Amino acid sequence: MANTTLFSSIKSKLLRTDSTNEAGGRAYALAPKHALAQMAATGCFNGVFYASAESQLDEMRKLIDQVDDNVFLAKLAVYARERAYMKDMPAALLVVLSKRDTGLLHRVFDRVVDNGRVLRTMFQMIRSGQFGRTSLSSSLQRAFQRWLNEASVGKLLSASIGNDPSLRDILRMARPTPKDNVRRALFGWLTDKEIEKWAPATEADLPEQVQGLMAYRKADSAEAQALILGNLSVRWDLLADAAKGPLVWRAIARQMGPQALRMNLNTLLRHEVLGDGKADQELVDYVAGRIADADDIRRSRQFPYQFLAAYLNADESVPQKIKAALHQAAEIACGNVPELPGPVVIGLDTSGSMSCPVTGHRGRGATTKMRCVDVAALFAAAILRRNPDSVVIPFDTAAYEAKVDPQDTILSLAERLAKYGGGGTDCSIPLREANTKYGKRAFAGCVLVSDNESWVYRNRAFGYGGNGATGVLTEWQTFVNNQKRLGVDSPKLVCINIQSYGSTQAPERDDILNIGGFSDAVFNVVTSYLADDAGRFVADVEAIEL
Repeated sequence: MANTTLFSSIKSKLLRTDSTNEAGGRAYALAPKHALAQMAATGCFNGVFYASAESQLDEMRKLIDQVDDNVFLAKLAVYARERAYMKDMPAALLVVLSKRDTGLLHRVFDRVVDNGRVLRTMFQMIRSGQFGRTSLSSSLQRAFQRWLNEASVGKLLSASIGNDPSLRDILRMARPTPKDNVRRALFGWLTDKEIEKWAPATEADLPEQVQGLMAYRKADSAEAQALILGNLSVRWDLLADAAKGPLVWRAIARQMGPQALRMNLNTLLRHEVLGDGKADQELVDYVAGRIADADDIRRSRQFPYQFLAAYLNADESVPQKIKAALHQAAEIACGNVPELPGPVVIGLDTSGSMSCPVTGHRGRGATTKMRCVDVAALFAAAILRRNPDSVVIPFDTAAYEAKVDPQDTILSLAERLAKYGGGGTDCSIPLREANTKYGKRAFAGCVLVSDNESWVYRNRAFGYGGNGATGVLTEWQTFVNNQKRLGVDSPKLVCINIQSYGSTQAPERDDILNIGGFSDAVFNVVTSYLADDAGRFVADVEAIEL
């Protein structure tokens, strides 16, 4: 993806605003490519504070219509999946490519559709008709057939989890031709066909994993199931529905990896695995140990975000030893956060709109407890932990003095920071505070973590919005001048937009970087940019080969 996608530059000092944001405040419109890239890195087609799911979809279609560079769309689909870890947006971009450039579709299909969940998401989008299709074209059918024939047995079994659409629906519409009797028997089993219809394949042709799964589901006792699990390696959620009580669930828990354990603590609790008995205590120790495995956390370069999500979602009855393990794991994960080239001012938006779930409002029971403010607070806490001379300024329409206790764990600090504010939004507040209260301190720059929906403005006497600019840009210019007097040659402003709105409070230029969304990559992007090495990340993006 071209570097102008997320990090374009505009040579200017104070620019008049040319747009309004969803909250009705002054803003700068992003160029179509930039806006689309930001949406691809943050959007999930769920309702957020200032935009409904329908309006996000409409906005995405409008932006796509304005971008006639199909190679850009293909690279953006890969970027959104591989770097931003999204599933809805890259799938939507693939559906668009299926109508605009089938050659590019096939070149990126396997990289974007890297698991069955993305395959089912794309199929659902096609059937909905929202992108001008209601069925598989011949080109899409070939892509689906190739994926179904080349996917491993484990991938196909994982893809069979879930409905609306189900893998059965996809197989019946894609109609792949099995490459051998093993795949023929597997397709027959996945579509619930009778054995006679598999001919010339038989039940004996089914892969060993499937035969073991069938035996597990047919077992008439918990002891028999537990015995089979000793030699069966499949995803735990393929085993859940047929599990016969706590004995089997204990065996399932020991087959889960650290991530599955972390994400399913409430499930294990509900199935009486994390109770008070001796066997359960041994399992509590096991789960806590797997979650806080320092070597695994460092090797996989996990960041604290995942552990905060697990902590927020954990039922109050989850054993304290496991909750303590989440705190410990987050501390270890802080070691994976890069150290900045110098202290920074971190503007932490704690306004009312930041209380929105970070992935938007979903159906009942599916909405995450992780709010935008939780993500922003964790980012601030992680940066502060690695760069203790930095300053965190929570704000809404006023700045709040953040009390940081050195004894706080990273999760406790994030929880405390997220409790400030709750009112309107004035994104210029942390910069104004830096210019007045911290005007004699040198900083490498400022990182503003917000949804960018600034709408509260002061009068000109306070220096807000000079020459028709936003308050953020006006205060930033003062910040730059102050820092240069202190000997900082090139301070930088990074605006991290947690939500997928199409505007910003500061236009892109050499000293201003706008980042859409929040993923593990953000830490490295910010570090590179502040160290005058933004090209390192840009080179990674541009190096994507289709």
